[in-house]
Amino acid sequence: MDASASSSEGGESNSAAAWKQFVSTGRGPWQEVPAEQWEDWRWQLKHRVTSLEQLERLLPTLTPEERAGTILANRKLALGITPYFFNLIDPADENCPIRRQVVPRIEETVTAPWERTDPCGEEAHSPVPGLVHRYPDRVLFLVTDRCAAYCRYCTRSRMVSNASGYDFHPQFEQQIEYIRKHPEVRDVLLSGGDPLLLSDEKLNELLGALRAIPHVEFLRIGTRIPIFLPQRITSSLCSVLRRYHPLFISIHTNHPRELTLESRGALERLADAGIPLGNQSVLLRHVNDDPEVMRVLVQKLLMCRVRPYYLYQCDLIAGSAHLRTSVRRGLEIMRQLRGYTTGYAVPTYVIDAPGGGGKVPISPDYVIQHTPERVLLRNYKGECYEYPEMPEEFSSVVAPESRCATEWAG
Repeated sequence: MDASASSSEGGESNSAAAWKQFVSTGRGPWQEVPAEQWEDWRWQLKHRVTSLEQLERLLPTLTPEERAGTILANRKLALGITPYFFNLIDPADENCPIRRQVVPRIEETVTAPWERTDPCGEEAHSPVPGLVHRYPDRVLFLVTDRCAAYCRYCTRSRMVSNASGYDFHPQFEQQIEYIRKHPEVRDVLLSGGDPLLLSDEKLNELLGALRAIPHVEFLRIGTRIPIFLPQRITSSLCSVLRRYHPLFISIHTNHPRELTLESRGALERLADAGIPLGNQSVLLRHVNDDPEVMRVLVQKLLMCRVRPYYLYQCDLIAGSAHLRTSVRRGLEIMRQLRGYTTGYAVPTYVIDAPGGGGKVPISPDYVIQHTPERVLLRNYKGECYEYPEMPEEFSSVVAPESRCATEWAG
């Protein structure tokens, strides 16, 4: 965040006060497009920004690093930005938090020694194509390699958009058959790519097949559609989704500017369909690696009826070093959330352990000392408190049952 921003009344910067507002993106360069087309999600997909020529025309301030990155983008991860989301980019700011997420940069071509093509080890835990079974009772069900727009830090950039020639072809019957044969699987997460790019009919068919498996108790969808393409959240889509409760949706948003009037409307439609909503953010340099930015984001999410769920340390995906910030910075942000805003707004900060170790929660050290007699604690202000530790044999310090009963009776 711009450190030069002056403080407004109440101690917030002017930027933070502005970010709290829900505003429409407007139509920007697409002013001549009729409203019925602009609100059509299929029109938005068809008219995505996908080439250097379009970028140079729509973003005259394109930098040499962005121009070179865009030329090389199709070798790794395709360029794709919906007109709606493009209108959130600040053309005057090279470090615009929206711009950094979706406009390629030449730094993407540099791979640090510790970075990986498959940073979370999904391939090693894939018993059938398109299915990842890492945790005991749940599976990741990959449904497509396409997204409405492409995040430059994508964990699955090896397969998403097919730019690298991965040639992903999901085999739903094979994936579903694996789940049928594994009664320990009670939780299925649909991801990709973005599952909500499937047609209503295809989603209905897929969710129905999964819900018909007796041991599948819980369905989830991971999506960025309400943020990239809120026009897709139609009443007919919501009607399909509400048939398959318990169904949860995890969205992905990283900066409060992404929460517009349009995205809030889309999220409200999902919530009104009875779908619990959570958010997963990725900690990114010059995007949200600032306590004030993160605080506004999580508070604004609650206003959209979305519970902040995870804050991810950026995965070690090849070519993402320029977007990665330190774990130390992430812990400092968490310190400035806990106690300074409602607990409902505080996500769990996690590192997805490289190579397939799964999510590891990390948090500031609130336990200073732990002995058999006491726990010494530090609160959010840094103040110290002592709490007595209980012996393992708790019954040895509890009053006799007869005495307890007598006291309660009295």
